[in-house]
Amino acid sequence: MSIHPSATVHSHAVIEDGAVIGPDCHIGPFCVIGPKVRLAAGVDLKSHVAVAGDTEIGDGTVVWPFASIGHQPQDLKFAGEATQLKIGSGNRIREHVTMNPGTAGGGGLTQVGDNGLYMMGVHVGHDCIVGNGVVLANNASLGGHCVIGNNVVIGALAGVHQFCRVGQGAMIGGLAAVVSDVIPFGTVIGERAFLGGLNLVGLKRRGVDKLAIHGLRNAYEELFASGSNLKEAAAEISIKYEGNPLVAELVSFLQADSSRHVTRPSS
Repeated sequence: MSIHPSATVHSHAVIEDGAVIGPDCHIGPFCVIGPKVRLAAGVDLKSHVAVAGDTEIGDGTVVWPFASIGHQPQDLKFAGEATQLKIGSGNRIREHVTMNPGTAGGGGLTQVGDNGLYMMGVHVGHDCIVGNGVVLANNASLGGHCVIGNNVVIGALAGVHQFCRVGQGAMIGGLAAVVSDVIPFGTVIGERAFLGGLNLVGLKRRGVDKLAIHGLRNAYEELFASGSNLKEAAAEISIKYEGNPLVAELVSFLQADSSRHVTRPSS
């Protein structure tokens, strides 16, 4: 193993041979760290944290007690193949969170971005790609192969079905069951989630230009009022609102290939 001299390791922690512990890390009591784990500078494992597999955790990430990071994915097809979990910098991973590595059938990598907040009991399934600044509230779950954009907020007890995409800046209400793709900047609610509008509050909080938001609102209304094929409607608003970065993000999302339908407003 390699433990930087500036790291502090509690005497009741277990660090297996091969693990790499970076500068200024803190390893609390009863943590267990596997032989292929790499912790970057300033990682703080509070206590009772189990980190396994081929797992990287980035600078300054803090993990609270009883989190299970990098253990075998919950996929019956998994046969022990070499796969990875990469977690970025500045994340806060709270109690009882589970994050699984990838599978051979999904590309072999689960990736979590920077500066996220993963509250108590959150699950990030195998082969998920999660962006920066993401917030998952208590007991929210991501099925395998989900793609979650930057600055997404997912409410408590919400579930995102495997292979779904959630575009950047979207907000998913608590208890929602998301079974279709969610457009960038959208808000979805309901037991079987439907599109409830745009996440205007999130855009304003991030200081997005008011004219760009106004254009996005108009494009959104035209997109779902047309009743036409969404890809065709997206092509039309792309031309009409050329130069608006929010509309461009929406159009790019809608025109990309996906195995899921797009969540629509309630009829």
